[in-house]
Amino acid sequence: MTKNPANASHFNHSTSWLRLLLVSAIASTVCLTTANSMVSQETETETTVAAPEKDKSSPAKRHKLKHDRFLRIRKDARDRSVALETSIVRYEKTTENNTRITVDLIGAVHIGESEYYRQLNKQFENYESLLYELVAPEGTVIPKGGRAPDESEVPTNPVAALQMGMKSVLELDFQLELIDYTKKNFIHADMSPEEYGESMKENDESIAGYALKGIGQGMALQAAGKGGGELGMLMALFSKDKAVRMRRSMAKQMVDMGAGMIMFEGKNGSTIIDHRNAKCMSVLKEQIESGKRNIAIFYGAGHLADMEQRLLNDFDMKRGGTRWLTAWKLR
Repeated sequence: MTKNPANASHFNHSTSWLRLLLVSAIASTVCLTTANSMVSQETETETTVAAPEKDKSSPAKRHKLKHDRFLRIRKDARDRSVALETSIVRYEKTTENNTRITVDLIGAVHIGESEYYRQLNKQFENYESLLYELVAPEGTVIPKGGRAPDESEVPTNPVAALQMGMKSVLELDFQLELIDYTKKNFIHADMSPEEYGESMKENDESIAGYALKGIGQGMALQAAGKGGGELGMLMALFSKDKAVRMRRSMAKQMVDMGAGMIMFEGKNGSTIIDHRNAKCMSVLKEQIESGKRNIAIFYGAGHLADMEQRLLNDFDMKRGGTRWLTAWKLR
């Protein structure tokens, strides 16, 4: 039977668009939390914040980083996927005056089980400073429950809209609704929307560029016989146990997200990972200089492989122990 080239081309383009949506969904789940209609601002006056230092490491080196220390699928004795898990990894150092400093990297997925966020809230009580991600103006306040009483339930931010859609499809909960950001030890350690936009501009990044890279990458993977994640998710949408099968399919893609994140690269790393991480590290430095000794960084799991290298190389820390939390049940 002769294949129709037109049909094959249409199939490749369709799966490429599915891959673009999939990678965008993954990025919004493990790499990006933004202010939207679910948060309110304490003040309209924005504090000017110094831009983060440029990342001097090469893209090739960054994409060799191992993510499986921070996000994994746990399997049972029959090799069945039973849970998507994120880690809490400790890093520590002793200063010249014999002062011990610890920094815990706490990975997150931005939609998850309610019990997962309950455990995280309890864990956060153990730190002097808890540095968190949120692309939002300085002074932004996230009320308990994630939404002010007079705000609409429909998010106006496209990233938030995608996350809320995934929450519904996967039958999970949204991080901003269950994490208590009102605690006194919570420190904002991320870019403002203006900083984010300026970073993208200076780094020659654009939404259109992301889309073209995503389509090209999807076609290349199909040609190499390495695709399939998109179709797996599509098939899961029509299954009886849709939510669980969608979780399994997406979890599999998430733990192998390194290659997919290439689509977000600009001429000097990526804004979504590298430049935001640099901003977070500058806040960490300020906290250490202010006398804080027991600190945690709560960021999407997709950020942490790069952050680990910064802690080991720039802060001269050593890796300590690891514990795992169940973010999604897959059975």
